[in-house]
Amino acid sequence: MHELEPFYKWRDDYIASEDSKSPFYKQQYSEFLFDKQIYNYYIHPQWDYFGSQTLYLKILFADYDNNYCIIELIGEWNDCINNDIMFLKRYVAEWLMQHGINKFILIGENILNFHVSDDCYYEEWFQEIEDGWIAFINFREHVIEEFRSQNIDYYVNFGGELDTLNWRTLQPQQVFQKVEYVLSRRLSA
Repeated sequence: MHELEPFYKWRDDYIASEDSKSPFYKQQYSEFLFDKQIYNYYIHPQWDYFGSQTLYLKILFADYDNNYCIIELIGEWNDCINNDIMFLKRYVAEWLMQHGINKFILIGENILNFHVSDDCYYEEWFQEIEDGWIAFINFREHVIEEFRSQNIDYYVNFGGELDTLNWRTLQPQQVFQKVEYVLSRRLSA
């Protein structure tokens, strides 16, 4: 797992540690000291800790003019024991929402498992973004099934084209436009 680095090809356009509106502003990273781990596995030092012991993230891009951000995740999403959604909502999403972000794209191809507790924080997050949305892209099938089994899809968008989006070949604005297009088609159907 230590070789799974956050996506870095957009660093010419955005770096969260250099964004004064980011919750990770002025964060310092080491390329050599592996100080973060999920269970007994070290992870790449570029991932950001936000309160969870099993889930880390990297804000890959934030566009305050168009009110969206793209966040990549790694680890085990465990609401049951660690209440990861609370940490994600309170310490990352709410921070970004204070700066106008109301559209969240979360990339989950490196989420290995999901353990549910309840949907309260998902519902709260959904209600607070009013004209915005939350989209999960490229989560693993068994993780999506767990989301569905707990009706989290009432508050979060995933499935269909969002599960197989080839986002790494696109620029951030193109990812946003593609996700927004998929979601607008769902609403008009």
